[in-house]
Amino acid sequence: MTILYLMAAEAEYGAHLRARIQPELIGIGPVEAAIATTRLLADSRTALPSLVVSLGSAGSRRLEQGAVYQALTVAYRDMDASALGFARGQTPLLDLPPTLPLEPLVPGLRPASLSTGANVVSGSAYDGIAEDMVDMETFAILRACHNFGVPLLALRGISDGASELRRLEDWTQYLHIVDENLAVAVDLVEAAYSGR
Repeated sequence: MTILYLMAAEAEYGAHLRARIQPELIGIGPVEAAIATTRLLADSRTALPSLVVSLGSAGSRRLEQGAVYQALTVAYRDMDASALGFARGQTPLLDLPPTLPLEPLVPGLRPASLSTGANVVSGSAYDGIAEDMVDMETFAILRACHNFGVPLLALRGISDGASELRRLEDWTQYLHIVDENLAVAVDLVEAAYSGR
């Protein structure tokens, strides 16, 4: 089984992950993620991966800081066509619900719901988000994977959210812990999918 690992930013790719995988860096945000993932999957059309694994950091006000979670669902918080009668998060005229499922839970990983959008969420901005954690890429990666018929598994380590973000270092200060915990999660994924 071939696994394509994707990460948004070099800052999230620390020593523990470097000892295990060589992910493709796809850039930050839904636009960059969609472009890069589509390009990678199109370039490998004759030998598509069996699974795409998106991993990196996320924010959360309610989950344990530094811990890693597997996203079981993802919603697109930027999409709001409610003025036209569509549910918030639902893309108009696309036959998909506002919240989409991801790969089944890998044994040993904790599940959580995820919200993707182009904004950095901090402080009171969490009040309007029902999901457990927030990122900027997963929904876009999932839609690219849908178009190529490849399943997506998303792993996120909680790097921030317990307090308000005021500078870049508020995001990066715990990435070394996230890296270590993501590496353990990658080992679990490899063990779970190696026999398939």
